[in-house]
Amino acid sequence: MADDTALAAPVAASTAARPRLAVLDGLRFLAAFAVVAYHYTTMDRVWQRPAATVFPAQTFAYGWLGVYLFFLISGFVICMSSWGRGVGPFLASRAVRLYPAYWLSVVVVATVTAVWPWVARPSSWGATLVNLTMFQDAFGVPPVAEVYWTLWAELRFYLLFALLVWWGLTYRRVIGFCVAWLGVTAFAKVAVPDGSVVHTVLSTDYAPLFVGGIACYLMYRFRPTLVTWGIVGASFVLAVPAVRFRARLEAYPGESVPRWPAVVVLAVCFVLIAAVALGWLSWLRGRWLVVLGSVTYPLYLLHLDLGAPVLFRLQGHVPPAALVCVVTVAVIGVAWLVHRYVERPAARWWRRR
Repeated sequence: MADDTALAAPVAASTAARPRLAVLDGLRFLAAFAVVAYHYTTMDRVWQRPAATVFPAQTFAYGWLGVYLFFLISGFVICMSSWGRGVGPFLASRAVRLYPAYWLSVVVVATVTAVWPWVARPSSWGATLVNLTMFQDAFGVPPVAEVYWTLWAELRFYLLFALLVWWGLTYRRVIGFCVAWLGVTAFAKVAVPDGSVVHTVLSTDYAPLFVGGIACYLMYRFRPTLVTWGIVGASFVLAVPAVRFRARLEAYPGESVPRWPAVVVLAVCFVLIAAVALGWLSWLRGRWLVVLGSVTYPLYLLHLDLGAPVLFRLQGHVPPAALVCVVTVAVIGVAWLVHRYVERPAARWWRRR
């Protein structure tokens, strides 16, 4: 393989000069919208009856794969944003990015479920306090909001990648990290019992997605090679069994749901991130994409526990499709307010220090 410096030299200037990848903001919003649509139109507990009786077409039955697109984007973005940084700034930037909106969501969701419970019983105040750490899964404490499970996967990725940032990011080291993580994941899937701490630490169900995103960033920053293409291909292959298993879990008892569409959607997710890496989507740009991307995180955190009670209470009074559209627009508006008055001030505070 070529020397890291030789690889970096011809692309350093062009990479620095490249505009913001607004297309990633757009894809983030697309992923969040898919998850919102999935929760609002396919989950029985949102409507307290079979969702298929409300939306027979079940158009967004595979919208849960938006989370898998999130993880691919996360691998790409985390590698991009941490290049040239030390481990301290890396972890601090992740904390200031994740915690302000998250803390607000914990308080809001705990309050809503206590005052206006729609499915789950309200969390105890002790559990709520543990949730503020974002490490509730590590302590065996139930999450205040169902959607927080993805944050635990993200945190484990950040901590693993922080070790590489501490060592220092170079092309060869990142390649080695990707190959090692995929290799150990594949071994663990075959040789280590499910539920083992090894699977927890390595995040084996989602490691191929993070690695696939990282490899796509290497293709974007440097150039595509057989090695990076091989890593992307291996990541997809290793991600398929977990997606097929999840597709089976999404089916209700006695229901037969085909799993091949989930694999197709997963392939589309990989193709989209590879297209970003190759510059095929560079024509997609604009401030509107950045604005959409800015609301994605608070939208994901709040949509289910703010929107579901409204959907449940107002069903029968408003046509379901219209109700879902109105609630979706409303939670997007709330997400923008959180970004504007919580996330942005927190980011400015961090930059001043």
